[in-house]
Amino acid sequence: MPHPHLRVERNPAGYRRLLLARPQQHNALDVGLARALRDAFAEDLAEPVVLGSTEPRVFCAGADLTMSDADRSIVSDLLYDCYEVVVTRPGPVIAAVGGPAVGGGAQLVAAADVRIAGPAARLRWAGPPGLDLAVGAWVLPELVGRGLGLVSQVTAEPLQAAASLAADLVARGPGAAAKAKMIMTTGGLLDRLHAEKRANQSAWAQALTVGLPEATP
Repeated sequence: MPHPHLRVERNPAGYRRLLLARPQQHNALDVGLARALRDAFAEDLAEPVVLGSTEPRVFCAGADLTMSDADRSIVSDLLYDCYEVVVTRPGPVIAAVGGPAVGGGAQLVAAADVRIAGPAARLRWAGPPGLDLAVGAWVLPELVGRGLGLVSQVTAEPLQAAASLAADLVARGPGAAAKAKMIMTTGGLLDRLHAEKRANQSAWAQALTVGLPEATP
């Protein structure tokens, strides 16, 4: 279903743009937006996708810290499902990062196949305070080898560059990109993703059982 904070645009060249559209909250992810993002990546799996923001200076602040801890644990699960879809879908995902990407936002960037950054892009892997969460351990150690560097390109117009790359990939045909992704996701990447998800599920379950005070923005 359409979500007010996720703009989905289909380009005649044969790719989609998924634009986070909650700029006043720095595109922070609540349950509905995280679910919409996961479902959007799961549609038309062979189609290239450009992930960006309607506000060029903002990418994603991660989970919305104004949510209850129970909702934040749900967002965590949804995001790990989202990372898995991004990594395993045959159609490539190109992240256009114009501003800060924190926590789950940085993980979305890392899960993408190609990362194009603007001069103001900042990536920070950090979980919420007071919880023993692992953030990015599943992908960061091998990202340079898997993605030819943390960032593939730095340009003043990352969204435009990402769109041009997506159109070029469509023109080349889906087979080569799909085969490359299949090769790159073998050899333990998904196992590490699943392990990190399970570890963080356990951390959230413990926090909810103990009844930690609700996080503040």
